[in-house]
Amino acid sequence: MSAATEAPPPLAPPAPETKPPRKRGRFTPYWLLLPGILWLVVFFALPLVYQASTSVQTGSLEQGYKVTWHFATYWDALSEYWPQFLRSVLYAASATILCLLLGYPLAYLIAFRAGRWRNLIMILVIAPFFTSFLIRTLAWKTILADGGPVVGALNTLHVLDVTNWLGWTAGDRVLATPLAVVCGLTYNFLPFMILPLYTSLERIDGRLHEAAGDLYARPWTTFRKVTFPLSMPGVVSGTLLTFIPAAGDYVNADLLGSTDTRMVGNVIQSQFLRILDYPTAAALSFILMAAILAMVTVYIRRSGTEDLV
Repeated sequence: MSAATEAPPPLAPPAPETKPPRKRGRFTPYWLLLPGILWLVVFFALPLVYQASTSVQTGSLEQGYKVTWHFATYWDALSEYWPQFLRSVLYAASATILCLLLGYPLAYLIAFRAGRWRNLIMILVIAPFFTSFLIRTLAWKTILADGGPVVGALNTLHVLDVTNWLGWTAGDRVLATPLAVVCGLTYNFLPFMILPLYTSLERIDGRLHEAAGDLYARPWTTFRKVTFPLSMPGVVSGTLLTFIPAAGDYVNADLLGSTDTRMVGNVIQSQFLRILDYPTAAALSFILMAAILAMVTVYIRRSGTEDLV
């Protein structure tokens, strides 16, 4: 009875409320991003704003330019130089398709069949980067010289007959024709296609190919159903890295082409450095940027890939 009526022990006093410890270093990621953000602002955003203001100015180099919001410069530039815009898109698209057709088999070979030769082939792929862009382009003037072995072989194989019919060459001459410009673009930007393709193909699990073989899939079916869909991020990345710089390139058209093969990059370069018409050059730059941005947006959405290499 005494145990039943014994009072319960007193409760322990509640612990005092303590504030959670302050997390140190939570702003560290933002401080690490600050140099990159400043770099983009100083060397990308500010020049872009400056060029935007230049595109709506009027005046001359002697009298000075003033911002008069003259948006008619855009229409005048597009109406006068639309052939160069179409030519740039055509040359860049042709070079991109050629880079894909040449680069995909090589990337597939490196990823699945190269074995101990993989590193050597990769070095050969990036070897053109060891020399300057200008030297690589000038080399093609020797390769495609009139009467050279390349032109002779194309004549023997009657390839020039087809390219003449397409309007890509003129007679027995390859230099100063659209074919020479596309060849230069393809050579200079081919590594930008191969490297993303190789990275994407290397990620594919080899057991998927074995599973497809166990299901009696033929090699072409395995490639079409397994390999190529899984390599689409590399295809999209490679085509973007090839098409975007090729569309704005002017070196290949200047060194390997003629006045009939001028691209919009040549027009912009001429307007900035020779004619000194800065508003027109800035307007052409923004038109090119907007056109490429629109095409890239549609292409990425149509490709159906969730990630890029």
